Formats: sequence, structure tokens, C-alpha cells
Amino acid sequence: MRAGVAWMGISAVLLVAGCGRDAPQAVVPPAEAPAAAMTADATALQAQAAAMFKVLPAEMSAEASPVTEAQVTLGRILYYDPRLSRNQDISCNSCHDLAKYGVDGQPTSSGDKGQLGGRNSPTTYNAALHVAQFWDGRAADVEAQAKGPILNPVEMAMPDEDSVIKVLKSIPGYPELFQAAFPDDANPVNYDNVGRAIGAFERRLVTPAPFDRFLAGELAALDAAQLAGFNTFVNTGCASCHSGAGVGGGMYQKLGLVKPFETADAGRAGVTQNEADRFFFKVPSLRNIDQTGPYFHDGKVATLDAAIRLMAEHQLGKTLTDGEVAAITSFLGSLTGAIPADYIAMPALPGKGPASGT
Repeated sequence: MRAGVAWMGISAVLLVAGCGRDAPQAVVPPAEAPAAAMTADATALQAQAAAMFKVLPAEMSAEASPVTEAQVTLGRILYYDPRLSRNQDISCNSCHDLAKYGVDGQPTSSGDKGQLGGRNSPTTYNAALHVAQFWDGRAADVEAQAKGPILNPVEMAMPDEDSVIKVLKSIPGYPELFQAAFPDDANPVNYDNVGRAIGAFERRLVTPAPFDRFLAGELAALDAAQLAGFNTFVNTGCASCHSGAGVGGGMYQKLGLVKPFETADAGRAGVTQNEADRFFFKVPSLRNIDQTGPYFHDGKVATLDAAIRLMAEHQLGKTLTDGEVAAITSFLGSLTGAIPADYIAMPALPGKGPASGT
């Protein structure tokens, strides 16, 4: 694009220089010149992108957590089953709605008896890529994370692990599903396996996007506005934290790194008890970011434009123009992938059991 602009500038100079002649001849660039310039720019930007980011994998597997089809099948059912909550009215999908890019669109989610959580519920799509789970990183992986909300008194509010297992064992069909998923376990219906199954399902919650095709070498996957937005994104400094396959999610950073950010949430310091970690949070992934507002750990930022401006101001010490914000927003749109409708289709839940109520 810069080469195209330069050519137009040269053409304009030549045209003006000829204005005093009897028969001025406009110098017209060859028709293929702008296209060639754009291709050259796209090639350079693609090389830069490939050095900083990675294509989203088809499955976010981990050596310690191999995924099997039987585990995915069980995990999908558990993800949608509200009987994992005390009042049997809240499932994982209630706050992480897979039909809505893994969020509920609320600043903080409504849990047991309408209680509101203290932090925004992040998306479960692509989450297994992250360095850790939750805003403060208190769970090492999606398997550990899946076990937390079920016992959280503000969220699903089950009193203890034994209560969860009692319900599951009482529901016809679940013991067989657990046995199929964990055939080597003498007692497969256990709480760790609840987390392992839900985690297995989440490890395939991936949303490949146009940006992935661009990273793989398809230059036309991003349009001119998105290419310009990528250039702005990198030059502004956003990629210093938002990089890798998740375009974020790979590190912790202080909120208010350059300019203090007003929040009462201590962030990671609440986990580590280290004052140096105060106001540090896991850097969120930007994949599907234009579909997963509101933003930040407390969900108090309603729009993506506002989030971009605040991040530039507080993290980078920069004030962005409207054009720069629009450019970055355009690029972020290339990170939005299609929802895998078949994979997330709600399954039939096992039948009613004596301890399940429904």
C-alpha cells in the first residue's frame, strides 16, 4: 500500500508539472501497479505476523491430558447439565454460552440464587491455550478450572465433591459414560474425572479465523483495512502482550502498567500473596474479542473501541486517534471464527435419578 501511495504521489507531481504545457499528458501508472504494491505489503505483513503469532491448532491437547472421544462425549454432557448445581438451574453453559462465543454478555454472571460474581466470565473458546485459567491464574488448566465453579458458593454452589458424585451416580446413564471415558479407573465416577471430561470437551473448542489462514500464507484472507489494522496493532505495541496462537492468554501483566488503572481488585496477588503481583491479571486472548464483551476483569467496559483506547492509554501511554482505533478494530475482526455448531450441539442429558431431582 505504501508503494501504491508513493506511485500516486509521483503521478500527481508529474501531472502538475505538465500543467503549463500546451498538451499536458497525465502519467497513469500501469493498472497492475496498485495490486502489486498491495501484494508486496501483504507479503511483508504476513511474514511479520508469522514470526509473532501461531496458527490456532485443531485441538488444544496436552501431554498430561490426552483427549479421547469418550471423554469428549461425557464432557459435553456435563458442560450442559444443570444438575451439577445445587438448585439444578445453572450449568457451565449458563455463564459460558457456547452459542454466544462462550460468554453470557453480562459484566458479571448470575449464580446461585441470583448472586453476582466478582469478575467477568471469560470465554471458554480457545481457553485451553492459555498459560493458566481464571483472571488471576489460580487454576493450572481447563481440567482444574472446570472443578472450581461447581463448588463455588456464589456460582453453582454444590456443598462438596461428595454431593456432586452422589448426584451423578444416581442418574441412570452417567456411570456407564464415566466407565467408557475412564476405562482404567476402578472407580471412574469421581470428581477429578468430572474436571478431566469437561476439560477434554473444552480442548476442542477452537474457532479458526481468517487471521489463521493469513498466517498460513493465504494473503487474501485479510482485506486492506484489516492489513492496515494489523500494522497499527503491531506498531502501537499491542502485540507485546497479545501474541502467540491465542493472540494473548500467554502471560500476566499489570493493569495500569504505565498509567494507574482504578480498580479495587488485587488480581494475582490474591493467589500468590505477593505484593509484587498486585493488579496483575492474565492477559486475555483477543480471539473472538468483538463478540465477547463487555470487557476487562470486571466487565465495566462496554465497547471494544473504549477497551482499545483504555489499553493504549494505561498500558502503553498512548492516546489513539479515531482512525487508529478503527484500524485496530478492523484487524481484531479477523480474529473472529465460526462457532462449531455441530460440535457444541446440546446433547440429550441422561435421565432422572433419585438424587438428581430432575
